[in-house]
Amino acid sequence: MKKYSLAIHGGAGTILKEDMTPELEEQYRQGLQQALEAGFSVLENGGTSVTAVKAAVVHLEDNPLFNAGKGAVFTKKGINELDAAIMDGKTLEAGAIAGVRNVRNPVELAEQVMMHSGHVFLSGKGANDFAIKQGIKLEPDEYFYTQLRYDQWREIRDSDLYTLDHKSDKLIRAVKEIKFGTVGAVACDKNGNLAAATSTGGMTNKQYGRIGDSPLIGIGTYANNKTCAISCTGHGEPFIRAVVAYDVSCLMEYKNMSLQQACEEVIMKKLVEMNGEGGLIGMDANGNAALVFNCAGMYRGLQSSDGTGLIAIYDNDSK
Repeated sequence: MKKYSLAIHGGAGTILKEDMTPELEEQYRQGLQQALEAGFSVLENGGTSVTAVKAAVVHLEDNPLFNAGKGAVFTKKGINELDAAIMDGKTLEAGAIAGVRNVRNPVELAEQVMMHSGHVFLSGKGANDFAIKQGIKLEPDEYFYTQLRYDQWREIRDSDLYTLDHKSDKLIRAVKEIKFGTVGAVACDKNGNLAAATSTGGMTNKQYGRIGDSPLIGIGTYANNKTCAISCTGHGEPFIRAVVAYDVSCLMEYKNMSLQQACEEVIMKKLVEMNGEGGLIGMDANGNAALVFNCAGMYRGLQSSDGTGLIAIYDNDSK
């Protein structure tokens, strides 16, 4: 039996210890731990990597601390639009959704797209109609409301996020802190099969039906048993242009890089040259994980059958 492992993330960006109260930090760590335990228990009991990543992401979507599901940020119109994707590394089947409303757990809808739609990617009303057809649980707008996300949006709703040079330091900082929120999981099960899943509320104050990297297969989410499973978090536009997740896979497949080497090449070099901030979690078919980011912090966790375990937030955080 091979080593089996699960890694998760809850977003990356300007996450600094001095901005965090001990109570809030503990809440984040507990949230990560609970999601990690939910996904890893699936692997321990012989479940598939797909089931494990879905279980972990559902826990993160249900936690209002993270920008996915219940904790999703507000768009320019003051609503919540949700994106998610899931991919099976054994079959290369994938499912993705974007711009959906009122879906409690977008990752579950993405899985239904993969399994039952005959398509890979559904968006907007079509995705919502499919959710109703498949019996996916919906919630009213009030379910997704959190005071923190509303206050963040209210502060910048009359601004242009992409024009920051004339904003106050406080506003720039607020934008930097909230735009990298995403959740994700990658796993290797007892049979050496890989899977990845990612879910997000996107970017605060996003306009024009904007879609980031998270639901895009090969960019924010990718899994292939030959190479790796990847879930990304960061400023989506550079990640899209860099085709991040598939690029890591290609470096492993065509240049024989290790998972860690490939992740560092893309995140620490290629993305930095494009002024792209963020990170990713990766897993190879031997159960080895990589958690790489080029910003101040990334909410992250790892658990393996060999006893390796990690819950961390900041750079150089081994707690």
